[in-house]
Amino acid sequence: MAQHALHWFRNDLRLADNPALAAAAQAGPVLCLYILDTSPDRRPLGAASRWWLSRSLDTLGNALAQKGGELVLMQGDPAALIPRVAAAAGIRLVTWNRRYEAEAIALGRQLKEELSRCGISVHSFNSHLLNEPWQVTTTTGQPMKVFTPYWRAARQKGEPLAPIPAPARIEAVALPDSIEPLSVTLPNLGLEPRKPDWAGGMRAEWTPGEDGASARLDDFLAGGLAGYAEGRDRPGRESTSRLSPHLRFGEIGPRQIWHALHHARATGEAAGSERDAEKFLSEIGWREFSYHLLFHNPELATRNYDERFDCFPWQPAREALSRWQRGQTGIPLVDAGMRELWATGWMHNRVRMVTASFLIKHLLQDWRAGEAWFWDTLVDADPANNAASWQWVAGSGADASPYFRIFNPVTQGATHDPAGGYVRKWVPELAGLADDDIHEPWKASEMALRAAGVRIGETYPAPLVDLAFGRQRALDAFAEIRNR
Repeated sequence: MAQHALHWFRNDLRLADNPALAAAAQAGPVLCLYILDTSPDRRPLGAASRWWLSRSLDTLGNALAQKGGELVLMQGDPAALIPRVAAAAGIRLVTWNRRYEAEAIALGRQLKEELSRCGISVHSFNSHLLNEPWQVTTTTGQPMKVFTPYWRAARQKGEPLAPIPAPARIEAVALPDSIEPLSVTLPNLGLEPRKPDWAGGMRAEWTPGEDGASARLDDFLAGGLAGYAEGRDRPGRESTSRLSPHLRFGEIGPRQIWHALHHARATGEAAGSERDAEKFLSEIGWREFSYHLLFHNPELATRNYDERFDCFPWQPAREALSRWQRGQTGIPLVDAGMRELWATGWMHNRVRMVTASFLIKHLLQDWRAGEAWFWDTLVDADPANNAASWQWVAGSGADASPYFRIFNPVTQGATHDPAGGYVRKWVPELAGLADDDIHEPWKASEMALRAAGVRIGETYPAPLVDLAFGRQRALDAFAEIRNR
């Protein structure tokens, strides 16, 4: 017998391979609900993520309408809204896909208890990961702390389940008059910037939504996978998948990516080597490992995984942080990355590591300041990846980069952007410099600087810190805590 169901969209903004939505649609008419969570005890989305969410919800609403459904939008506390909506609409089944932040887990438990007491069936599903965070453990059942054995153990579990298709039709449940006033229009959620409108670069760069995610994956498999293992480190090339924001909002799932990759290679639709494919899958693996860490360490974004770093001698400096944020450090590769981030909401992974290392190690700024800035400005600001990656660079995380590994942004630039194309694109005031000077303009001759129209300290800032001094200062600081 058909029964009214409610599917609560969270970070699963797609129709295909959405097991919770499929279960609701199979039961009967579905009230499809998204709630912008404004509860004070849950971390709000950053500005770039809010922009992406707006576009993603718009495309999701259109996709549901084509299937006969309707997306209902609300804002507030899901713990209060979902039981109220379910009672008013005569809902007998509530479904959602799981999230793994501590607050989200607690919210899910609270809702399951309350709805069950009201005689409403509740089912949650995994649509976000290949494996649940508790499914991959050591031989003694403990959480994993090092990526390589984690990924090896995960791979030994075999192929992930095949993705399921989108429901053929989704019959909508009409919103009762008594709760109609709780619904809001997408513009009224206030997700997009107005004055100033800083999202022009993101609009030009991205196509949020399920169709945009599928197109991005197809393009990558057809043209980007070949040479990925080496090319992914070159920020001036289109050599990465750029699927991260689509994954973050669940416009595509890892099972879909996994099976699409293997299908494309089996049919000859993807030209990459086995090494390219394995390297790409290992990036999916790092995302899985990050969620494993977050689940077992709920304060990953705010608390040092390695407690020795609680005594680290940070030297907070507002001006240094501000210049880093604005891409005005005087270090070309760092400035290029920070400007790319501000303009597009994204930064190349290699450059993310370099900019993070520079902030933490050369400038001795607390990694949490950088994590917070990325959270606000990245369209792929993921609660697990962002925190785990910042702690990895800092040396305070699980399987972290060794304390003595301090990225030299000049060497990194010369190695991964040898012709300076990436720097020239994002730091155009240096565009006239020769390749040999582009990554350390402060060492260029006066003649070369004049010819390029560059005046250090005027048209382009002098380095915020001497790199050799900054490196040694960081090593000295790490030495203070190393043996604690």
